[in-house]
Amino acid sequence: MTVSPGQAPPRGRVGSSVLVVEDDRSLATQLMRGLRRGGYIVDHVLTGREALARPEPDVVLLDLGLPDLDGVAVCRRLRERSDVAIIVVTARGEEPERVLALDAGADDYLVKPFGLAELQARIRAVLRRRSRADGEVLRKGPLLVDVRTRKVTVSGREVALTPKEFDILECLASDPGRVMSRQEIMDNAWGAHWYGPTKVLDVHVAALRRKLDLPGLIETVYGRGFRLGEV
Repeated sequence: MTVSPGQAPPRGRVGSSVLVVEDDRSLATQLMRGLRRGGYIVDHVLTGREALARPEPDVVLLDLGLPDLDGVAVCRRLRERSDVAIIVVTARGEEPERVLALDAGADDYLVKPFGLAELQARIRAVLRRRSRADGEVLRKGPLLVDVRTRKVTVSGREVALTPKEFDILECLASDPGRVMSRQEIMDNAWGAHWYGPTKVLDVHVAALRRKLDLPGLIETVYGRGFRLGEV
C-alpha cells in the first residue's frame, strides 16, 4: 500500500466500521492508521475464524491468503449470513482468482500494492451502493434524490433520468461539496471492473445538466473531477 505524505484523506461516513482481515501485521497497521485518519472505526483480525466470530461491521477488507481458512471460503460464509460489504484486498491478481472471489459474494476486488486514496474511494463506493436499500433521501437546495425509488425531483418537478445518469447524480449528492474524482464516479456508476473509455462520463454529465436545468449545480473541477455546487 502507498500513502501520499502530507495529504489528508477524504472523510469516511461518520460511524462506518471496517474490519481488516489481514495476517500481515505491518500492512494491517498501515491500513488501520490510514482508515482511522479518514474517519472510520477500524478493527483488525489475523485469521478467517476470527473474522467469522466478530460482530458484523459495515465493511470487511478481506485478504485471501489467510493462515487458517481459504479467503474465498471466508467470503462465501460471510455472504451467506449477512449483506455486509466485502472488498477483497490481496496479492492474487489473476482473473480466475478475481472471478472466484466475486462469485463468492465480494463487492469489489483490489490487488496489492494499492494506494490508500483508491481504497477509501472503493469503500465509499460500496457504502453508497449498500445505502440504496436503506431508503436514503439526499437533498441539495431544490434537488431531491430518493435512492430507494430512484426518483429525482427539482422544486417538486420529477426529472426522468437514465439508470447511469441517476447513479452519477446519486454519487455526487451523497457528499455535496466534496470533489468526486472521475474514477470514483465511474466506479459507482459502471462498477470498479469496467474498463471502457472515461469520456462516456462527460456525455452523461452533460445530459444531467440539461435535464436538471440548475445552472451551477454540477461543477467541473478541472484535473480532479466533479462536485455539487450551490444553487
